[in-house]
Amino acid sequence: MPQVVLISGTGSGIGKITALLLAQEGFIVYAGTRNPKGFNISLENLHVLPLDITDNESIKAAVSTIEQEQGRLDVLVNNAGYALVSTVEDATEQEMYDQFNINVFGIFRLCKAVTPLMRKNNRGVIVNISSFLGKVGLPLFTFYNASKYAVEGITDSLRYELAPFNIRTHSVMPGFFSTNFAKTNLVLNSATTQQTNPYQQSLGNLIPNIKSQIDEGNDAKDAAKLIHQIIIDNHSPARATIGDKAHKFLPMRRELSDEDFERRVRDYFKLNG
Repeated sequence: MPQVVLISGTGSGIGKITALLLAQEGFIVYAGTRNPKGFNISLENLHVLPLDITDNESIKAAVSTIEQEQGRLDVLVNNAGYALVSTVEDATEQEMYDQFNINVFGIFRLCKAVTPLMRKNNRGVIVNISSFLGKVGLPLFTFYNASKYAVEGITDSLRYELAPFNIRTHSVMPGFFSTNFAKTNLVLNSATTQQTNPYQQSLGNLIPNIKSQIDEGNDAKDAAKLIHQIIIDNHSPARATIGDKAHKFLPMRRELSDEDFERRVRDYFKLNG
């Protein structure tokens, strides 16, 4: 019997490619997106449905549709997210809330909605798409960093909470991937980007570097293949990394002292002025 999968944030990038790959592998895939009309690829076992993870009613409607049509939900991939680029002092209350509302609270809402279905069937898999920046801090990405560090905490705690019901919980920490993320999912605070901003030197060095690395990053299909492997392998690790930058920085983060690691990050991203 094919597994039923719900993926959030499938409008583009890793989410869309994962939805297509899993459908091609025989899964029954529900691709959740705020703009269903923009998902213009048709496959027999790929169902595109409206999903706004900031709206509980939208989530309830999506999960209800899946339950009515399939009677179960086996896999949840929490993929939706974006990055606020701002100094801490420039960020507005709304920007701070929005960053966590999507990257963190959205995961809570979806997990809260799907776990009753998984418990009823005494099985399930939850894959949270985090980031290597969930373990590595960068200036101007403080809110995004904090949200992805939170995703790691959510994953660790849910593993204990849901294990008695045979529900596995994992995180995937990608590096930089060649997607539209730099164009559509980097949200810049207007005050931070002003030429007169006192942090302009950090912004001027870092942001072009990050955008370039995303544009020249790894193939998003590699991340989709990893997600597929986690779903089908009951012995998958709690967290997995994918992409050159993740493989470079995360082992270094474990091996070096905080001070030595910070020096490496400063040098790599040209943060020393």
